[in-house]
Amino acid sequence: MQNNTSYQKELPDKLYFKVGEVSVIVGVPAYVLRFWESEFQKIKPKRTPSGQRLYRKRDVELILKIKHLLYEKKFTIQGAKQHLKTTPAEKKVKPSANTLEEIRLELQKIRDLLT
Repeated sequence: MQNNTSYQKELPDKLYFKVGEVSVIVGVPAYVLRFWESEFQKIKPKRTPSGQRLYRKRDVELILKIKHLLYEKKFTIQGAKQHLKTTPAEKKVKPSANTLEEIRLELQKIRDLLT
């Protein structure tokens, strides 16, 4: 279950996003993304051999949070950096023991069907 705050969006289920895709998702031009990359060290897209940026889902989520801080909360760049340093990372919700047991039983049923 995802804790959707005002800056979080449902992202496509992909490993990597190109800079143009991130630009559309976040709603800022590519040059803004490149600038934020230079200002916020936590944004570290991978690079292809040709130098193209490939952002991971967590990069896109961080960029959405940065946009929220800058555009909606009216933080300065320095203020947003400080906020990100002092705010603990959001914890991922661990599946309950019941959920894990249900998955295990379902997998056993599938295995039994295949054997």
